[in-house]
Amino acid sequence: MNPTRRTVLLAGTAAALLPATPALARAGLPPATPPFASYWYPDSLPDGRPGPGITWRSLADWRPDSDPDLAFNAASVPLADRFTPTPANRTARPDQARVQALVSFGPTSANPSQGSATADYYAPTHWAYLDELVFWGGSAGEGLILAPNAPVVDAAHRHGVPVLGNIFLPPAAYGGQLRWTEDLVRTDDRGRYPLAAQLVAVAAAYGFDGWFVNAETGGGNTALGSAMLGFVRELRTLAAARGQRVTWYDAMTANGTVSWQGALDDRNQAFFEAADDMFVDFRWSAGTLAASGDRADRLGRDRYQLWAGVDIESNGSGTSVDWDAIVPAGKPHVASVGLYRPEWTRNHLPADRRTPGDFHAADDRFWTGRSLDPARPDATDPWRAPAVSVADRSTVTSAPFAGVFNTGHGLRWYERGEVTSDAPWNHLGLQDRLPSRQWVVRTAGERPSVAFDFGAAWRGGSSVLVAGELDQPVVLDVYATRLPVGVNTVVELIFRTEEADADAGEGEVGVDLAVATAEPGEPGDAPPYTYLPVNPVNKHVRVRSVNGWRTATLRLTGLTGTVHALGVRLTAPASAPGGGPVHWRLGGLAVHDDTPHRPAAPSRLRVTAATGGDLRFAWNPAGADSPRHYELHRVLPDGSRRFLGGTCQQAYFVPGLRPEQGERRARFELRAVGELYDTSTPVTVTHTW
Repeated sequence: MNPTRRTVLLAGTAAALLPATPALARAGLPPATPPFASYWYPDSLPDGRPGPGITWRSLADWRPDSDPDLAFNAASVPLADRFTPTPANRTARPDQARVQALVSFGPTSANPSQGSATADYYAPTHWAYLDELVFWGGSAGEGLILAPNAPVVDAAHRHGVPVLGNIFLPPAAYGGQLRWTEDLVRTDDRGRYPLAAQLVAVAAAYGFDGWFVNAETGGGNTALGSAMLGFVRELRTLAAARGQRVTWYDAMTANGTVSWQGALDDRNQAFFEAADDMFVDFRWSAGTLAASGDRADRLGRDRYQLWAGVDIESNGSGTSVDWDAIVPAGKPHVASVGLYRPEWTRNHLPADRRTPGDFHAADDRFWTGRSLDPARPDATDPWRAPAVSVADRSTVTSAPFAGVFNTGHGLRWYERGEVTSDAPWNHLGLQDRLPSRQWVVRTAGERPSVAFDFGAAWRGGSSVLVAGELDQPVVLDVYATRLPVGVNTVVELIFRTEEADADAGEGEVGVDLAVATAEPGEPGDAPPYTYLPVNPVNKHVRVRSVNGWRTATLRLTGLTGTVHALGVRLTAPASAPGGGPVHWRLGGLAVHDDTPHRPAAPSRLRVTAATGGDLRFAWNPAGADSPRHYELHRVLPDGSRRFLGGTCQQAYFVPGLRPEQGERRARFELRAVGELYDTSTPVTVTHTW
């Protein structure tokens, strides 16, 4: 064992070393510490002691059975299959350039495993354009190898996007030490690379999809370059056997030195051939990218396995990029796009007053372009948004299916239109399968605005708000699907019109469900919708109202085959046939066979650790069929319930609870939530203060 390898705990986690208080000792509970996303050094640790809130760990020492936070960090949503519908516009291409994103969701250390009590969070919703997400981060003073936290992986997987952990060997100017590179590529007495196997084991235990290898520490030689190449080859071989992948960053060259090429060439070709794909450093030019694509072709590799790096950390959608060098408009694409730090869409906003709505407005601009409509891109926009060049994908392929347009963060938590927690929150694992085209609006009149909105929701934290004039009918594409139509298939639409916009009796916006059972004839064409009126006069519709929201259940009578697209058509109220302002919310959409789908209940809910009002919970899964997620509530003395949080895992940490007045024992309820957002019967536990 390397004598410098050890685990060092810092002040922020020192509670784990303290004895339990007498009250907790009587209960037999250990202290509760908050779980964080994991990070490691390859083997040896820095000299000195870590800073506050940092834990130094060696990857060589990691074992799943001794990982205290594994239950909180292991993703549970499998990587979904997805399909490519007919492109929304005539410029997006389904089989050429792809998009990779390198995203820092939080700091390396103290990055919560399961969300936190703020709505100010990077919550991506345009997954349809992504092919690979890298959980970016790492630093010389904290750790160099990052495992993605479970909410990010669960949200990405729900949309068919693989997630890679990050291996960052930093330049010496940023504290990098060559010994960490040497640790990573050290062989055993059989000539194997132990840390390659360890990395694959971590990804398998945590449920993510492989590794991004970024070796930027200078000072190496040919022997080190050869060792790194052997390491990458073995890592990829082991990873492939577990369904994982490896991406190489264009930094270290075959001779062991660091020299960013901005191209695929003789100096880094061996690493590209050893890995699944390569991020081409930002130094590329039109000439070097063209030559790189040609070289990939000659090697028998897909040129779109080269990600041309685009650094947008500072200026986001204001960044000047030679787009024709990567995704030319009138020619085949040259390479794929590697976006470095697209969380600019959040980070550039003033931290003291940014809102979820502000973030999503910037994010829509970034991914869709200035028109904010992927079906009609603005040809004069200097920012060539991904939706302009890349065809969107969808994972909505089986029923039962439901979405409540929950983006994974919010200012409050809603259930059936009522607020059950007024605390801000974020947890990407609770995010829905979201519409792939945000937002396609078809009208001959004035286009209303369409956006995620956080002022009201049917369930979760957000809804879709359509706001503006309705001087002509408006059709909103919602989901691209591949859902078979059966004799009992129904579609549920949950919506409401803001009271201020509705005159008594005649002020309701006209609503039709739009259903297409075939693809459009050409890219950019509208789906061939059939419109089904959503009103009680239609004998095939059931309508009920709860808390100001209407749920219309429509039978797809007369339709056969496969549903390819779902949308809504809105028309002006009968009292204002010439148009008028409207604020109409879409709160949910579901497709099922009109039979109950209540999930099985979890069992053995228990408090596993406690420190004051900080509690760790665990439970056994809800039967053989995995639920969508679990939700934890506190039952207050008056019998009301308060939402504490939700997770896809079978463990959850709640901080800062306090007794209610006169309360000696707190009661908690846990429910499984199914694909249609039906909930199981609760399982309960009490905790004595």
